[in-house]
Amino acid sequence: MPSAFVGQQAGEAGLEKSIGDIIRETNNLSAEQVENILTYQREHNVKFGEAAVALGLANQDEVLWALAQQFHYPYANQSLARLSDELVVANKPFCEQSEIFRGIRSHLCSTVFSNRDQRVALAVTSTDSGDGKTFFAANIAVVLSQLGGRTLLIDADMRSPRLHEVFGVENRGGLSGILSRRAGGNVLRKVTGLPSLFVLPVGIVPPNPLELLQGQTFGLLLKDLPGKFDYVIVDTPSASSGIDARVIAASCGAAIAIARKDKTRTDSLRNLLGPLSRGATKMAGVVMNEY
Repeated sequence: MPSAFVGQQAGEAGLEKSIGDIIRETNNLSAEQVENILTYQREHNVKFGEAAVALGLANQDEVLWALAQQFHYPYANQSLARLSDELVVANKPFCEQSEIFRGIRSHLCSTVFSNRDQRVALAVTSTDSGDGKTFFAANIAVVLSQLGGRTLLIDADMRSPRLHEVFGVENRGGLSGILSRRAGGNVLRKVTGLPSLFVLPVGIVPPNPLELLQGQTFGLLLKDLPGKFDYVIVDTPSASSGIDARVIAASCGAAIAIARKDKTRTDSLRNLLGPLSRGATKMAGVVMNEY
C-alpha cells in the first residue's frame, strides 16, 4: 500500500487523491488526528493506513476502500453495500482467493473472450450440487466486471436458483419470464457497488425448465447478449439434475467445469465433459474447488 502525504492538495492539477486524503475525508478526521497518524507513521515506519488502524482511527475495511478508490477499483465496502460473504472478490479484493480468481480471469480473457468478432457466453457447469458452481460463477463475473467492461451474469439454474440471494437483487422477473414470453419491462438488475455488473435472475421457477431452455428463444438470446456485453457468464444446474447444463453450454458456445476437491468422482466428471467436448462447445478447462 503506497504511503500517504495528507498535506498534498488533491485538487492540484494532475494529482490523484492519496490514501490519506481519502481516509481523512471518509472518517472526518481532524487536523490533530491526522498529525497523530503521521507521527505514528514516521516513528514506526509503516504505511498511513496501518498507522490509522493501529490508532483506532480507521478500520481495515476503510483502508481497503481507500486503496480501491485511489486505483478506481470497484470494491463493495460493507458500509455501502450488503453483499454475500461468498463474493470474496468484491468484499476482499486483495486476498489470496481473489488473486486466484484474477489468474483464472486472465486465462478466460486470452481464450474464451479473446475473439471480439465472434463473442460467446461462458457456461459454468459441475457434476453435483454443492460443488461451488454458483460461488465460482458469481466471483468470476465480479472479477471480470472489475476490468471495467460491461458484464452480465445469467442465472439459468431454473431448478435451484440462488444468484438473486447472493447479490441481494429482486427476483420477481427474470429469465423464465423471457423464455415463456411473460416478462414485462427490464429484468436486468444492477449490482450496488459494482457499476459494470448486471444480473439476470431466474424469476419465477418454472415447472418445465428443460423445455424452456430447448426452445428457440433461449438460443436466440444467447446469440444476442454477447454482442451487447463484454462478458457473459451463465450459471447452470448441476449435471445430476439432468441435461440442462449440456443444453445451456451448447447455446453459450463455451463452458468451464467446477470439480470439488475430495468429492467429485472422476467418472462423473468424465460423463460431464465427454458430451460437451464432442459438440461445438469450447471447453475452457476444469477448476478444482476447495470451497
